[in-house]
Amino acid sequence: MPGLGMSVFEISHRSSVFDEILAGTQSNLRKLYGIPDNYRILFLQGGALLQFSMVPINFLRGAEKPSDYIVTGSWGEKSVKEAKREGEVNIAWDGKAESYTHTPSPSELKLSGDSAYIHFTSNETIEGIQFASEPESGKVPLICDMSSDFLSKLLPIERYGLIYAGAQKNAGPAGTTIVIIREDMLERVPENQHSMLDYRLLAEKNSALNTPPVFAIYMVKLVTDWLVDEIGGLKKMSKLNSGKAKLLYDVIDQNPEFYRGHARTDSRSKMNVIFRLPSEGQEAEFIKEAEQANLHGLKGHRSVGGIRASIYNAMTLEGVKILRDFMLDIASRQT
Repeated sequence: MPGLGMSVFEISHRSSVFDEILAGTQSNLRKLYGIPDNYRILFLQGGALLQFSMVPINFLRGAEKPSDYIVTGSWGEKSVKEAKREGEVNIAWDGKAESYTHTPSPSELKLSGDSAYIHFTSNETIEGIQFASEPESGKVPLICDMSSDFLSKLLPIERYGLIYAGAQKNAGPAGTTIVIIREDMLERVPENQHSMLDYRLLAEKNSALNTPPVFAIYMVKLVTDWLVDEIGGLKKMSKLNSGKAKLLYDVIDQNPEFYRGHARTDSRSKMNVIFRLPSEGQEAEFIKEAEQANLHGLKGHRSVGGIRASIYNAMTLEGVKILRDFMLDIASRQT
């Protein structure tokens, strides 16, 4: 740290220096999302996988009412598995029968009406589908796993009771999980909760019940500084992300004889562009040539196959243009 004589790896989480880092990171997030004072911002550990358990432990256990889960992909499936350990789960919609190619319309949702909460995954990385807008929840708390599109666009934050996101896609390195929780949700937490699973206690201790991930939070501070000072906010970041995604989807749409997108057009992710080629052999050759062209990490998840281009905030427009040109070149050689 400048002027301190030690690095951020060495500072105490009880020090005034870390207090400033934590406060600055929270301030940046409030500025980016317009988060009002009746929300708390926590930095926890364990990733989204731990949140899959913490949410039902805090809000479903002993609730005497079901939870509603909207399942749009692999991560939604995993969240349901953990929730069922704690109480009744109503599957309000599940797109598995259609291979998770789209998000549901409002008329397709079979919500309980008076559930403990409604849970959904805003962006499914494996299937490449994303909600264009939040499900209507009425007075029922809306809870979202936003791990893969957090900080990629503006949000109507007041629509949510709780948002959680692993930092590692858009906010910083792996090591911290950001939780934005409305204060009235803290009142719902049962007594005699396990300390490290208790949102209320974690909020009381301002994310420092145990030693917090100091370096990971510091990196989130730097990333949010960049979003505020250099990008100019999430409205501009969203515009950049939409432009990047359009470059790739245009190639897919203009070459239907060679590229086939996985997601329905109204549900396409702006973070993860998933597509197939006519054969697995051609996909293997695509990946091989891509690596030779210094384009890495394009192999799709084993459950879906094909190609996956993840174009998170840090991926530049220039980088996406290189992939776009590569895709056009490959397609031109097949016709």
